[in-house]
Amino acid sequence: MPQEQYTHRSAMQTSEGPQVYKVGIYGWRKRCLYFFVLLLMILILVNLAMTIWILKVMNFTIDGMGNLRITDKGLKLEGDSEFLKPLYAKEIRSRPGNPLYFQSARNVTVNILNEKTKVLTRLVTGPQAVEAHSQKFEVKTLSGKLLFSADDNEVVVGAERLRVLGAEGTVFPKSIETPNVRADPFKELRLESPTRALVMEAPKGIEINAEAGSLKATCRTELRLESKDGEITLNSAKIKLPNLPQGSSSSAGSRQKIYELCVCPNGRLFLSQAGSSSTCQINTSVCL
Repeated sequence: MPQEQYTHRSAMQTSEGPQVYKVGIYGWRKRCLYFFVLLLMILILVNLAMTIWILKVMNFTIDGMGNLRITDKGLKLEGDSEFLKPLYAKEIRSRPGNPLYFQSARNVTVNILNEKTKVLTRLVTGPQAVEAHSQKFEVKTLSGKLLFSADDNEVVVGAERLRVLGAEGTVFPKSIETPNVRADPFKELRLESPTRALVMEAPKGIEINAEAGSLKATCRTELRLESKDGEITLNSAKIKLPNLPQGSSSSAGSRQKIYELCVCPNGRLFLSQAGSSSTCQINTSVCL
């Protein structure tokens, strides 16, 4: 550049003064930036207030939250608790002196698993029934005495007395083995088979005893008392056979009320009017 031109431009800049270039955000951009900063501060304050409110409502403390407390012995829940998924715990117990409740809208199921997560024992309490699935079911006292047990082979009742309170009694479709069958005091005992035979067997004898009442045996067809190697004894002050058939009278018009008890060869009993000698041979027509 010629020296004259450079001198002229320098003189013009000196006469006009220094030129200043502004750096920053101006106008509507600046107002938008302030607006977003203010909105962000409001959101932060609202979020902080909501967090403090949630902490207050949920009762968050250093020891836990709400009804849940973290102690040295584990988790402690106060009040009602609801679990939406399975709960795995080593021990579940209530506070000392308070009961423990398990409540469900349908079923409450307790499973015992082995190492391979296979169900060994299951207890299901539902609206219709309580079911227990296991190899053996036992009920014991606090001292360890067996009260009841059931498995595939047998059912054992270990109590000293088994009481049946049903109005219809107890039905045994097959045999029953017991050393003693008795009713409660001042109650009657009935052994009944409505459609089949009733058989009582014992290797050393059968004793039927009614200490304060009467003994009644009723059947539709035959009542048989049989002793193979011994005898049958009827020990009583009075023995009545009211419906025995009577043989024909030996003399017409006789009003004698003394009778002789006769036995047919087939074991049938009948009455015959007594005479000076046996009259059973005269009335053998009853045995036919």
